[in-house]
Amino acid sequence: MATHYLLLLPTIFFHLLLLFSLTLPFPSQATNAHWQILQKSIGIVAMHMQLLNNDRVIIFDRTDFGFSNLTLPNGVCRHDHSEMVTKTDCTAHSIEYDVASNTFRALFVQTDVWCSSASAVADGSLIQTGGYNDGERKIRSFTPCETGEDCEWQETDNALAVRRWYSTNHYLPDGRQIIIGGRRQFNYEFHPKRKTEENNKPYELPFLLQTHDKGGENNLYPFVVLNVDGNLFIFANNRAILFDYQNDVVVRTYPEIPGGDPRCYPSTGSAVLLPLKNLEAARVEAEVLVCGGARRGAFQLVSKGVFSKAMDSCARIKITDPNATWVVETMPMGRVMNDMVMLPNGDVLIINGAQSGTAGWGNAENPALQPVIYRTNGSGGSRFVLQPASDIPRMYHSTAVLVRDGRVIVGGSNPHEKYVFSNVSYPTELSLEAFSPYYLDSQFGAVRPIIVEPCSYVKLMYGEKLKMSIKVNGTLVPELLSVTMLAPPFNTHSFSMSQRLLVLSMGEVKVKGNSSCEFEVTAPGSAVLAPPTFYMLFVVHGDIPSEGIWIQMQ
Repeated sequence: MATHYLLLLPTIFFHLLLLFSLTLPFPSQATNAHWQILQKSIGIVAMHMQLLNNDRVIIFDRTDFGFSNLTLPNGVCRHDHSEMVTKTDCTAHSIEYDVASNTFRALFVQTDVWCSSASAVADGSLIQTGGYNDGERKIRSFTPCETGEDCEWQETDNALAVRRWYSTNHYLPDGRQIIIGGRRQFNYEFHPKRKTEENNKPYELPFLLQTHDKGGENNLYPFVVLNVDGNLFIFANNRAILFDYQNDVVVRTYPEIPGGDPRCYPSTGSAVLLPLKNLEAARVEAEVLVCGGARRGAFQLVSKGVFSKAMDSCARIKITDPNATWVVETMPMGRVMNDMVMLPNGDVLIINGAQSGTAGWGNAENPALQPVIYRTNGSGGSRFVLQPASDIPRMYHSTAVLVRDGRVIVGGSNPHEKYVFSNVSYPTELSLEAFSPYYLDSQFGAVRPIIVEPCSYVKLMYGEKLKMSIKVNGTLVPELLSVTMLAPPFNTHSFSMSQRLLVLSMGEVKVKGNSSCEFEVTAPGSAVLAPPTFYMLFVVHGDIPSEGIWIQMQ
């Protein structure tokens, strides 16, 4: 018997060693992430970005920048007598980028989509709302193409009750979108509208007026999150409410964020809903993280040539807690106009932006070239991990989205009223690059999960069991497996709208040999937890995610 245990010792030791290596605390700076230029020029500024369920990214800027560097195909031109810059424009202001082939094609957009909002809906279409000038009340839709098809934007005139410029959208459990706020719009509306809403009048939201700073606003592009109780967490300026949009009632008011400084445009920080876990519990908890921004008065100081240091604080709050309070942490550097991208393993990538100034034309200096990963489950005070720097400043009008292979596509930056490519500190940037987080490094190749079953595009009902089979090329540690699903967001102006990651409940793991296993996961129990649309599904081994597959909640 003793000899038998002695023979098992090497196996047990190796298992423990692998377990330890996959759960090691991270250093304060990571060196195994890397950057790659995908396209030196896509012809337009990546000001707005959305990944669709065909692994293509829809990107657009604005029609009143002037002529872009990408000609529309087949001699097509845009004729618009209400356009403020060019009445006839034969260049593109939107593209479809194919992640797999690293190619792109021009798309035609008729009216101005500048500083607009959007969300992907149940069938995978992107529904975009508002913009500027002749585009301010338009709704545009883009349905993912089948292979070999060349689909285009479709526009609907006067589909919005009021002009929507710098608004925020959120996709809802009933398959509609809510469109909140915008410049001089202290109200909200829905799309599509119900029969009772066909008078096409918006609903007033006094909270937006209360959070409006005279001469500075600081409440545009408010941070909106669907809470697990079906209400909306709405953060504007420096405070938040829980809003029952179905009954037009403020349910509760949260404490002001510590320090009282604004976090919304133009004092632009960012925010994210942290991973939703224990989905089958009687009470699911939800937390929101708000990072970066500019101090109160910073926007006005820019006109005097003063670029204030950006805030280096992140504040985290459990919005489901009856006695919710903010917990403040300090980032490695101050950041304004930062994006926050949810990674498949539940960590948050903080990327893009500047270290001084605010959002707006020429309002910022000192680009924040180094991303930071926020370790969601790390210990307080040691959650931030510096990443390798990019060579390209991503200032005002930059974007970042996660794609299915785990990379983050990064583009944009144009702090100018038109396309300006020379004789300025931060010229208009037309390039597209990819940031590959540490988990894509070759050293983790042996433990990176591969999803064997199911195939992509499986349809799931709420509460349904899904059988999964995975393998690794090395040794599998069943105790370190988890499964996540992520709703790809619409990203613009440092906020990713409708971004949502859920950790699914797992059944018994049946191990086959050292490198493969089977198990079941349970889909979220309701549309409140996971509104009906397409999600990327990942298996995570320790901190190392698989390539995702597409699933559709319905």
